Amino acid sequence: MSAPLAAPLPYGMEKDKEAALESPGEEVKYDGEHDLEAAPASTLARDLKGRHMQMIAIGGSIGAGLFVGAGGALSKGGPGSVLIGFIIVGFMLLFTVQALGELAVLYPVNGAFFNYAVRFIDESWGFAMGWDYALNWLVVLPFEITAAGITINYWRPDDDPFNIGIWIAVFLTLLCVVQIFGVRGYGEVEFVLSLIKIVAVCGFIILGVVIDCGGVKSDPRGYIGAHYWHDPGAFANGFKGFCSVFVTAAFAFGGTELVGLAAAEAANPRKTIPTATKQVFWRITFFYVVSLFIIGLIVPYNDNRLLNASGANTKASPFVIAITNANIKGLPSVFNAVITISVLSVANSCTFGSTRTMQALAANGMGPKFLSYIDKKGRPITCIVVQLLFGLLAFINEASAGNTVFNWLLALSGLSNFFVWGSICLSHIRFRAGWKAHGHTLDELPYQASFGVIGSYIGLFLNIIALIATFYVALFPIHSSPDANDFFQQYLAAPIVIAFYVGWKIKSRGRGGLFVRARDMDVTSGLRSFDIDLATEPPKKSLMNLPLRTLRGLF
Repeated sequence: MSAPLAAPLPYGMEKDKEAALESPGEEVKYDGEHDLEAAPASTLARDLKGRHMQMIAIGGSIGAGLFVGAGGALSKGGPGSVLIGFIIVGFMLLFTVQALGELAVLYPVNGAFFNYAVRFIDESWGFAMGWDYALNWLVVLPFEITAAGITINYWRPDDDPFNIGIWIAVFLTLLCVVQIFGVRGYGEVEFVLSLIKIVAVCGFIILGVVIDCGGVKSDPRGYIGAHYWHDPGAFANGFKGFCSVFVTAAFAFGGTELVGLAAAEAANPRKTIPTATKQVFWRITFFYVVSLFIIGLIVPYNDNRLLNASGANTKASPFVIAITNANIKGLPSVFNAVITISVLSVANSCTFGSTRTMQALAANGMGPKFLSYIDKKGRPITCIVVQLLFGLLAFINEASAGNTVFNWLLALSGLSNFFVWGSICLSHIRFRAGWKAHGHTLDELPYQASFGVIGSYIGLFLNIIALIATFYVALFPIHSSPDANDFFQQYLAAPIVIAFYVGWKIKSRGRGGLFVRARDMDVTSGLRSFDIDLATEPPKKSLMNLPLRTLRGLF
């Protein structure tokens, strides 16, 4: 594939490229795809197989956000708001992951999200997105470890709980053990844990249908149908209730983008990434939308136990409540165990998401140099140490003011997902403009987003709408007057992103202007070129074959 000369690389990339080419320990690799590249002796291991990528896409981040947090959304917005809100965010993610798939197949580089933003949007915005994303996972890890410990208290009476510190130590130790095995350890653990979560959700959906139809003899309610959609109703707290669902949905869907981040460590990104991105459709439709629709049918939104549905309080999980209400003995404990496993799975994803992003930032001169180190087994060992040190923050829960400190830590990550997802869509839009400006055609792309650039425009628009809706609820909370403390606990991530952006603009002295022009984009570095097999080349786009192209994009 012909390509014009590349524009100057973003900050840090030029010297890294020179170092790679001149390093005494370099080795030239040929990956079989007409991509000769000089690489340092120590690079990230490419040990993720197709089955790992598919499980990461389908169930990698299903955790407390769905199993517990959805209960809080149900109590605030009602089943109608939850269903509509999750469908909107689900479509947003569908468009986002499709755009990410196109970029990740062509540029399977480490630190995908921030890298794309630096190259196609703006250097300072890429810096802000990179550190915001890394910070998100850094502070979520101690939360997830604490959450795992709290789930254990399900089997203890409320007046005699376990000491949470014991279980924090146990789970943090297990996480350290997984890191010894590098990315392969992450992939294998996610494969097993995701499989358990998928089986559990499928089983619950079947059980939920049986409960709703009155098929459980121990349930005195008999046939329920859509009764709870009429009494107490489908919507709660009006428009505010609907807007409140978005933050919960973002937390529940968080981690979907890890498929793109894993591209740099995939053995065959051209084959595995398109397959994995297509799995996201089924994850959104089946595991979120269908399961929450069933929950809305068999659990009334005014159930008082839902008011405590936050963190990992599994006694307030709508899934556990649904089983408990049906008087099914033993099964609530089984599902609580599934929630514990799910939370540990997300904790495992935290270490992957933050360490790879920090390493990429440091390698490109946007972070402390010691974070760029990769050992001979392909592990970003210093970044892993930093992430696990953040895990020790979970012990804050032993202090009397631990809950307050934790709430502010989590506030740092509240809106992170919306900023990252919106940036991915915008990066794809800008990439297409740069690709065209450099004389390339869409036929040269090894994988095209099923919904094209239009899907990215829609995804970006939905992200902006979600940010506005969240701002509205943060400023005017449900059942209370405006409060600065409550506002910043929900919207603190926004000024953090702005601070990162402005800070790097000042440090770089405004290099590059406000945005990267299409003609100045670097569309060749990290590029993998592919021979296009005309026998498998997709048909030209037309209205006649639109249904077929849509199906090919989802299956």
